[in-house]
Amino acid sequence: MALVKYNNNSISAVTAAASIPSGALTHIKTLTASSSATLSFVDGSSDVVLDSTYPIYKFEFINCHPANNNVDLQFNLSIDSGSNYNVTKTTTFFAAGHNESGSDGFLTYAANNDLAQSTAFQMLTDGVGNANDESCVGTMFLFSPSSTTFVKHFIATSHRYYYEDYAIVDYLAGYGNTTSAVDAVQFKFSSGNIDSGTIKLYGIKDS
Repeated sequence: MALVKYNNNSISAVTAAASIPSGALTHIKTLTASSSATLSFVDGSSDVVLDSTYPIYKFEFINCHPANNNVDLQFNLSIDSGSNYNVTKTTTFFAAGHNESGSDGFLTYAANNDLAQSTAFQMLTDGVGNANDESCVGTMFLFSPSSTTFVKHFIATSHRYYYEDYAIVDYLAGYGNTTSAVDAVQFKFSSGNIDSGTIKLYGIKDS
């Protein structure tokens, strides 16, 4: 996202607010959980845009707190406006972590968190604790979801308070193996509700 700088002379020369670039990142929708089984973004529903308007979409999940302990935040894609969340996916996943006592640090490829041509929900981050101060946060980018030529690439980075008192960062990348337009994305925990938390959707304009 380009950073635009103005000096006093350039500001004084502005005659209309529209002359100032609005930036590349546009907020589309915020969903807030309250003992919610799922949070879903469906194109054309409740002011959600998830089509060719933007080439890249960004999701931010903020302090997602599970009702159950030791559960995984997951997502899936839909090509039928959310009637089914079952797009075939192939992914790769690795993680790095460190515990509060300083006795264990690691960097590992997490093969168990990968999918290989699976329609299952994809894990974004696992083992999230449900103590009052435990949650997970992160971002996910979805590229050209409306394309009818290419598969649907996504990249995500997440951080979790692991239920055994670890700080763990998770890295995920992969693709939805479909040339149909993806028009909905759903988030949920692997078990139990999203007790609280916020997920925001943004569109990123062409440069």
